[in-house]
Amino acid sequence: MNTPGVFDRLLSLADATRCRILLLLDRHELTVSELCRVLQLPQSTVSRHLKALADAAWIAGRSEATSRLYVMDREAIDPDARRLWLLVREQVQALPAAAHDRHRLEAALAGRRRRSQAFFSSSAGRWDRLRDELFGDRFHLAALAGLAGAGWTVADLGCGTGRVAEALAPFVRRVIGVDDSAPMLAAAKRRLHGCANVELRKGQLESIPINDGQLDAATLMLVLHHAPEPARVVAEAARVLGRGGRLIVVDMLPHDREHYRRQMGHVWLGFSDVDMARLLAAAGFEQVNIVALPPDARAKGPALFVGRAEKGGLLKKHDNAEHAEHAERAETAETAEPRAESREPKAESRKPKAESRKPKAESRKPKAESREPRAGTDRITVRFR
Repeated sequence: MNTPGVFDRLLSLADATRCRILLLLDRHELTVSELCRVLQLPQSTVSRHLKALADAAWIAGRSEATSRLYVMDREAIDPDARRLWLLVREQVQALPAAAHDRHRLEAALAGRRRRSQAFFSSSAGRWDRLRDELFGDRFHLAALAGLAGAGWTVADLGCGTGRVAEALAPFVRRVIGVDDSAPMLAAAKRRLHGCANVELRKGQLESIPINDGQLDAATLMLVLHHAPEPARVVAEAARVLGRGGRLIVVDMLPHDREHYRRQMGHVWLGFSDVDMARLLAAAGFEQVNIVALPPDARAKGPALFVGRAEKGGLLKKHDNAEHAEHAERAETAETAEPRAESREPKAESRKPKAESRKPKAESRKPKAESREPRAGTDRITVRFR
């Protein structure tokens, strides 16, 4: 389609009504019926002017159900036409008719709001059911994945059949799914065959096959109750996250369903919020927040919680609290004992003072020993029953 020339543009703006229409459509997308009410003109007249403006490429229209909406897109208009319209608009805005149009336009837009408000006022009691019937009851949960950064690399740790990875894939740069079960990974591969940015890896969560600091975020969805050593899994998650990286943990609150151990191989019968907070803090996570999830009336399992935490700047490099205790003991022994030995040569060169020095050297050894309880206090032992 050829772009209209300047004379065609001028001709299309030679009518005051068309200029009033264009002024309205410069700011709002309106239907033909709304324009009729604002301009107080019959539909045939408004439609004729709309066709002239569309032919001159001033406006664009689109269909929505049985309505036709029109708008002026200044970005789509060529620069010469844009400059021409700015000159004309300044004159049209000063017309008394344009002022009346603005007041009636406000009333038309208020009518839109009133229709929406009337609907919600009459439907508040049944809105949840109506929305679920129209869109399902989980669309908002899937949409929340959009809060992830577009450039993120996210790991679904214990990915199972790939449900979480599938939800994350459209919103992030890369998803890495890790699971130790070959059948689960096979099912995930079938589910995720169309997701080019998802990579599946086989490995144990106590030794995650991902490089240090590679991730922006990670999830542990109903995984920790299967882990023999939850502390090691959480510490590994901290290792593969970058500084400030986020971890989301979803698992069961404490329960007494002992048969889960036999039927589904559960190692732990849930985690309390206090235990989970300690577990995350011991791995170096900060900004820990544990929230119980509202129960689903259709669910038959125990209540769930979600834990959110961020990797801090000073993370421990050990796998678990036991390694931390050994490391601190070794450091204490290395720093304390050489000081005691370094005084012995002085004791030999100054025999009269040797005896007075030796008690001090000996007195330092208990100090080294006294640090062992401090290592114990730094260690956070989490017991789950």
